[in-house]
Amino acid sequence: MPLGTARRVAVPLSVLVLAGGLLIACQPTVRVEPPKEPITINLNIKLDAEVRLKIEEQAKQDIKANPGIF
Repeated sequence: MPLGTARRVAVPLSVLVLAGGLLIACQPTVRVEPPKEPITINLNIKLDAEVRLKIEEQAKQDIKANPGIF
């Protein structure tokens, strides 16, 4: 292979390798980090209110059925 032909192949090849390296180096970095403050999920409010309501209704019925209990 003559020297001129090798240069014609080597120059575009090196440009492609350099361009590929630059494209790979410029990809964004994705980081997964935990939040600085803890995540609080309070699911007991509605359930607690519903249970109290049912207990209060049952207590009223029990008191009416047995007035001398207290």
